[in-house]
Amino acid sequence: MSSLGRASAVIAAGTMVSRVTGLLRSIVLVGVLGSISQAADAFTVANQLPNSVFQLISVGVLTAVIVPQIVKATAKPDGGGPFISKLFTLGVVVLLVCTAIAMVAAPGLVWLATSEKQQELRALAIAFAYWCLPQILFYGVYALLGETLNARRVFGPFTWAPVINNIVSIAGFLALGAVFHEVPRSAASWTPQMVAMLGGTATLGIALQALVLLVFWRRTGLSLRPDFRWRGAGLGTVGRLAGWTMLMALAGIAAGFFQSSVATTASGAGASSTVLANAWLVFMLPYSVIVLSIGTPYFTQISEHAAAGRHDEVRADITRSIRTLVFFIMAAIAAVAAATFPASRVFSSNLNEAFGAAPVLIAYLIGLLPLTILFIVQRTFYAYDDTRTPFWFTIFQCALVVGTALLASLLYSLDVIPVTLLAAGVALGQSIASAVQTVIAIWLLHRKIGGLQIGSWMSAIGRFAVAAVPAGLAGWGVFLLLGGTAGWTMSGQLLGAIGTCIIGAVVVVVYIGILALMRAPELTVAGSMLRRFLPGR
Repeated sequence: MSSLGRASAVIAAGTMVSRVTGLLRSIVLVGVLGSISQAADAFTVANQLPNSVFQLISVGVLTAVIVPQIVKATAKPDGGGPFISKLFTLGVVVLLVCTAIAMVAAPGLVWLATSEKQQELRALAIAFAYWCLPQILFYGVYALLGETLNARRVFGPFTWAPVINNIVSIAGFLALGAVFHEVPRSAASWTPQMVAMLGGTATLGIALQALVLLVFWRRTGLSLRPDFRWRGAGLGTVGRLAGWTMLMALAGIAAGFFQSSVATTASGAGASSTVLANAWLVFMLPYSVIVLSIGTPYFTQISEHAAAGRHDEVRADITRSIRTLVFFIMAAIAAVAAATFPASRVFSSNLNEAFGAAPVLIAYLIGLLPLTILFIVQRTFYAYDDTRTPFWFTIFQCALVVGTALLASLLYSLDVIPVTLLAAGVALGQSIASAVQTVIAIWLLHRKIGGLQIGSWMSAIGRFAVAAVPAGLAGWGVFLLLGGTAGWTMSGQLLGAIGTCIIGAVVVVVYIGILALMRAPELTVAGSMLRRFLPGR
């Protein structure tokens, strides 16, 4: 547990810094483009295209397939070096081909992700896409290097590298505002020079993020060289496993494109793609800092135990990891819920934009607990080289995502919901679909390996909920004491951030206090992990 605690601390620290600088990046971008504007939505759509392909690579191949295979390969007498060289060579070739295909298909990809009612937005998004899509190559190299470092228990660089991207992006966005002064919010007013400066900055940041990982490669103890001798290297197993996960990730991308096309209907009039992306950033901050930092070392350990056939230890890992993750994530849910309005103000250029963004954040927040549990459950399937089962329960989730987005669009067209709540409807559908997916995934994993001690999880979740509800209410009370929606926490982006921190701190103190009174056993584990952050630890 001490090694897991140290690894979690390193990952959490890097993730926290990278996420905070990522939030600053988004704040600067909102300051330049706004959050409810055609220009902001066009850039968001284009810049999410390489992100979508990255998710296809990362979720579809790396997390599901590569990490368990590298863990197995490094246990061999040769340390796995030759296998990893062949794997990297093949991976870079595939990335180059995918990038070229995406560049050719850029207009079609943008067409799928935008509403036909927003032709000017589409044209600008296509122009941005040609600058942003080369990120696919750099995202893929970053993921290949980072996941290999993780599999070799070198956890820090992968989580710290995005800080470089964020710093470069912040500098580029500020330069855009300085050079062009009043950056237009309308899509029709953008010039090629503006497009090149914004899109080029975004891609340069991703390239540097990938290249910096090469500095840390020596820590793996592996040699890395081009090797095109793929036959007989065992890559067939990788391809077989990756087939299901690639299909799964493709389904997720298709569902995301449909959500985006529905949301962009509201571009310029209400919350749309940019607000969805910024709300997702806030949503992902606790997920990344808590779930990824604690869950990633557990996934490596689960993969090792599964590969060795130590199934009882796998079950114990699942129980410990879920209870530990939920302990932290429940406090985060209460804190973000209480601070929804000031947190939304951070990513809005004015008060009305914040009011439009708050319902979107709340809608996403509903899915945070299910996604936390799903992280461990889904990766346990991957540890057992089972990528087919996650494909089927993810396909079901994607169908629900599309169905709920279609329902939101229908309700808007019938004037049941206003344009200002269209994006919130899309986000709520995402959360509902994730909750249903998680329930099905738990049931299927229980059938596969049994002994998941689900009752232990549920009693722990109930205990955490008992503490989280009054803690959240205490935070909401502080928000009201600070003036509520008419108070100083809503008067500016910086003040919104300060207010969010104050409210969040109150929620965490009350939450821990209640659990201490209840003598919750998880406090001991959480305390030992948090002590890893102290100087000298």
